[in-house]
Amino acid sequence: MNTTKIESCCLIDDDPIFIYGTKRIMQEIDFCDSIIIYNNGQEALDGLMAISEAGEKIPQYIFLDLNMPIMNGWEFLDEFAQIPNENLQKTVIYIISSSVDPRDLEKVKNYKTVNNYILKPITPNDLESILGGAVA
Repeated sequence: MNTTKIESCCLIDDDPIFIYGTKRIMQEIDFCDSIIIYNNGQEALDGLMAISEAGEKIPQYIFLDLNMPIMNGWEFLDEFAQIPNENLQKTVIYIISSSVDPRDLEKVKNYKTVNNYILKPITPNDLESILGGAVA
């Protein structure tokens, strides 16, 4: 169906229902080869750091929830920027949130790795438009 399938993406969210639904949509539209799931920012940071240290590619796309226990999305973004990895500039982060707070929208502009803000739930159209803009 689409020619610009993504190798891997990462979903960082603490809501199992959202994760389940998003994974199903990703599989339905053949969004990517592999989906890595983390339930909070700290878990994601540890996991992505391990991937980086192993010399492997960090996922091309990260979908990041802002409101999570242990380490929230903003804290993750601050720490993520510190990971030493030459592949990092190829990583695109999408903030996923159930509310559009104007303060959050403003704050997002401070992070060059953040591409956009997607309102939950993620729809096939959201993912199709990301693929449409993806460079194969």
